[in-house]
Amino acid sequence: METIHPRIARERATIEKMILLYCREVHNSPRGALCDDCAKLAHYALERLRRCPFLENKPTCAKCTVHCYQPVMRENIRKTMRYAGPRMLRHHPGLAILHLLDGLRKTPIKKRRSG
Repeated sequence: METIHPRIARERATIEKMILLYCREVHNSPRGALCDDCAKLAHYALERLRRCPFLENKPTCAKCTVHCYQPVMRENIRKTMRYAGPRMLRHHPGLAILHLLDGLRKTPIKKRRSG
């Protein structure tokens, strides 16, 4: 079984909550449910997070030097975060504040593979 660093677990929870909030308020989905588009976005975002080369040292995606999202998905997640971000303070204040603090982290430089 794969062990998940607490930082990554928190990042997963944050993105899941943001997408749920966006889907509920913009797409009028029932509480706790995602429409097909948002379910695809959530699956994609969590897979990108799972494969992040920085692991627990990752910056917030907005500050990252490696853009691992396809352009369409990047725009979808950006739109979702732009909407849900400010509302997270009301719905999930702990996650929102920790995400803001994560934004202050120094951006690591990805080392090139030798060979």
